[in-house]
Amino acid sequence: MSVGDESVEKLPSILEEYAYRDTWGHGRGSYLSMLYERLVLMHELLADDGSLFVHLDWHQGHYVKVMLDEIFGEGRFLNEIVWWYYNKLQGNINRFASNHDVLLWYAKTENYTFHRLREPREKTKRQQKRAWDPETKSLKQARDAEGKLVYYDETERTIDDVWRLPYLMPANTTENVRYQTQKPVALAERVIAASTDPGDLVADFFCGSGTALVGAERIGRRWIGCDLGRFAIHTTRKRLLNVPDCRPFDVKNLGAYERQRWQMATGDGALRAYLDTILAFYRADPLEGFAHLHGRKANRMVHVGATDAPVTIDETEDVMDEMADNGIEACDLLGWEWEMGLHDTISERARRRGLDVRPRQIPREVMERQVTEADAVRFFELAHVDLDVRRQGQEACVVLKDFAIPSEDLIPPKVRERIGAWSDLIDYWAVDFDFSDEVFHNQWQAYRTRENPVLATQSDWHEYPGAGRYVIVVKIIDIFGNDTTKLAEVRIK
Repeated sequence: MSVGDESVEKLPSILEEYAYRDTWGHGRGSYLSMLYERLVLMHELLADDGSLFVHLDWHQGHYVKVMLDEIFGEGRFLNEIVWWYYNKLQGNINRFASNHDVLLWYAKTENYTFHRLREPREKTKRQQKRAWDPETKSLKQARDAEGKLVYYDETERTIDDVWRLPYLMPANTTENVRYQTQKPVALAERVIAASTDPGDLVADFFCGSGTALVGAERIGRRWIGCDLGRFAIHTTRKRLLNVPDCRPFDVKNLGAYERQRWQMATGDGALRAYLDTILAFYRADPLEGFAHLHGRKANRMVHVGATDAPVTIDETEDVMDEMADNGIEACDLLGWEWEMGLHDTISERARRRGLDVRPRQIPREVMERQVTEADAVRFFELAHVDLDVRRQGQEACVVLKDFAIPSEDLIPPKVRERIGAWSDLIDYWAVDFDFSDEVFHNQWQAYRTRENPVLATQSDWHEYPGAGRYVIVVKIIDIFGNDTTKLAEVRIK
């Protein structure tokens, strides 16, 4: 999908508007209703000379074609492209094997971008050469000086609406990242090359493993990718970092919208209903009469963080102030996300005030409809990171010394068997050597790949411009896609 630059500024508000809509439900009807709303928003974001390609298999294509005709208008339908993957074997099934998917191509206006593409022929084709007749101004058979017909060998063909591209097989370890819905980059590159110009902005709002973004990066287009899945975003990030000379990019966290939508669906957005739901999962009793203490579990108070913001240092100080004012010594702090470095300092801050405050992670499982308050949902402690900052003149580097997730219960037994060291729990880590504007800048990173599964535990050396105190932030993504941050500092003399 080719997006207009003016639409980029509207993107966060449009995503927020969509996030608040009630699309929770089950069955084909609710799924298609959700998809219809997304397609309407995509049409709104689309550049006037842009196109939308929707990739489908045979299960849903006929439903979505009707939707797109309504949203874009039947006159904006350009092609039904058949992707024929001739190499996919389906075994002995009691019907004709399904060896193709469909891409529906729609344009927003009649002024859409299109570049004809050519591909090599499987076999060279002998063709008669034709030339323009200046008298009739029409094509006719070309002849040589002796009047004989002229032939040539055609080695390429103009690509039509049947695309002969191989299916991404598991044996393709170079490209296949084992993401369930992954498509070959060749498919994405063909779509992008045909419908955009160099420098255009391409958007994929179901980016999955990031194939479209990789294709856009490789052929010189700008891109935006979105996905609700944490693992999808992490997989995409690693794939992009593997693209030679990949341009710098940011990963923005819009997960709060998902939680806000869940809050609206479970309690019409009411704060008390949200608090009571989380407290019920935590097996705590609701509590009235306090500003920051929302419940009680045994002899400990409970504070519940908001859905749309991380738990901050100021927020924890407010909780501890209220505890101290009321002679309360112990509290559990529940949160979805945490301010940079907070979980490293909160327990120590509380101890200095003679208080016992324990941060706990609210699990995403509470948002799943099949999970009820009677189910056992565990709120785990935050991950632990131990590191050293080494200094050498005007330079510094970071060395990871230990990493521990809260409980081995989080690790499936088969995965646990393959973990031989603490570093096996880390899939990716990055360092911002000068964290100064509340935005994490990725200045160095290391991550695992199938070709190189051993993780580097020491960063490169970073040279500082002058003397001073610098704040370092380390971001770690574990093998389950969870983020952990750690703050440190270095003094350069």
